[in-house]
Formats: sequence, C-alpha cells, structure tokens
Amino acid sequence: MEYLYLIRYNKPVLDQFVKKRRKELGLSQIELADRAGLGLRFIRDVEQKKPTLRMDKVNQLLQLFGHELGPIPMDRNKKGSGS
Repeated sequence: MEYLYLIRYNKPVLDQFVKKRRKELGLSQIELADRAGLGLRFIRDVEQKKPTLRMDKVNQLLQLFGHELGPIPMDRNKKGSGS
C-alpha cells in the first residue's frame, strides 16, 4: 500500500487528492461516503479542508484509493513548523 504524504505547502494535499480521485471515479460525495462506509459530512469535511480529522476515518477513506496516511519528516527550517 502506498503512503500519501500530506505536506501543507506541496501537493498532493488531502482535500485535493480525495476530490480528484473521487471525480476520476465518477462518484458523488454521497456515493464515496457509501463505498467507504463513512458519513457524507466526513467526506465534505475532508474536501473542505477541515483542520482536524480522525486518522482512522481518513485511512478508511484512503484505502479505497490504495493509500494510507504516513509520517513525513518535518522541515524545521520552515516558519510555523512547530519548532
């Protein structure tokens, strides 16, 4: 399974990735929610860049696309990196 690396300033980011893949499959948000076993609100939250999401639910969604969340190294030289 591939890791989806979520980097704030580089692409792909979660919202864009999910929306693009959903559209490539010709699915509505409702259809994607049904296939993933998640609620419509969660799909909308993802696509609207909600800053806090449950990782288990994100992984449940990403599994449909053959991806999962994974750790990435922090760039401690960037402003706002939490250092």
